Amino acid sequence: QVQLVESGGGLVQAGGSLRLTCAASASIFVFNHMGWYRQAPGKQRELVARITNGGSTVYVDSVQGRFTISRDIAKKTVHLQMNSLKPEDTAVYYCNAFGVAMNYWGNGTLVTVSS
Repeated sequence: QVQLVESGGGLVQAGGSLRLTCAASASIFVFNHMGWYRQAPGKQRELVARITNGGSTVYVDSVQGRFTISRDIAKKTVHLQMNSLKPEDTAVYYCNAFGVAMNYWGNGTLVTVSS
């Protein structure tokens, strides 16, 4: 079983930046997708950003141009650089590893953006 551990969350003022890190206990290259999801209180979990083995990325419209997902295969980490943060970005952010017959989640890291 693969363990995913998120870090980098915290409290930041609107307009500021945070960089989230997802550390995996196994090679992330075995997965078809690595992604970041978020869930705010009272809302459904949504995809924020995803990167495939081929390096293709997708973003939810609300973060397009502000967030960047990246990976370091050697270090077994996935990052989410979040710039120009808005109060609406406040949520628990989860790391996800998805592949054939595999789907792993971290426990999340809280991001709070004050206005």
